[in-house]
Amino acid sequence: MRYTPRPDKNAELVATLAAYANKKRRRGYRKAWNHLRRKGETVSKNRVHRLWKRAKLQVKRRIGKKRKPPGDPKADLLYPSRPGQVWSVDFIFDALIDGRKLKLLTIGDDYTRECLALEPGTSFTAARVMAVLDRLVKEHGAPEHLKSDNGSEFIAHVLQAWLSGRGTKSHFIAPGSPWQNGFRESFHSRLREEFLYGTLFASVAEARVLCEAYRREYNEERPHQSLGYLTPEEFKQQWRKNPSHNPGD
Repeated sequence: MRYTPRPDKNAELVATLAAYANKKRRRGYRKAWNHLRRKGETVSKNRVHRLWKRAKLQVKRRIGKKRKPPGDPKADLLYPSRPGQVWSVDFIFDALIDGRKLKLLTIGDDYTRECLALEPGTSFTAARVMAVLDRLVKEHGAPEHLKSDNGSEFIAHVLQAWLSGRGTKSHFIAPGSPWQNGFRESFHSRLREEFLYGTLFASVAEARVLCEAYRREYNEERPHQSLGYLTPEEFKQQWRKNPSHNPGD
């Protein structure tokens, strides 16, 4: 009867984890642990995992259809060995509040995982894709290869001529083989989970502002397990200091 319960020493940490889970709704305990570590807090990954489960903060996975790739899934893949060697490009689709289709052009560096462009619009032509690429080439330099599917915007003669003039080779994946453009597919999965599923766009102008904000957060704040829990920007800076470094080392 005289027993007085001890205060929960994990209460403050659980509150911090819950706040992180509420703000970053589609991220798991590993990202939460890394977030604490980057803030200078000393806490073990196992403790975070245990408290994360106890507070029922786990991310509910959305289960989609799995397509089995025919033949060798690694055939015709193009693996980069340094930044700027391989850029990949693709489209992902969403919608505005009024029901109009929203098409997002995404371009990324396959080595650093950096999202170079996240450009929304109701339609895209080869000329508009070329304009976005031209802006990126002026900022980062031309890549050796541009990986894409066989979409009409990417195979257009005007775009192919423009790429050739800058010394960039096109690398087309096999039809019906999105896994051959795995870095774009992975980025699109994260983009949907962390941003598109929870965001409504009233207009293309609003989508452009919000997409750019997410792109910057993805590059500058979001750590990647495959990059040793560095952000793409941090990894790129580290590579410049030590070019022999590889992702995941």
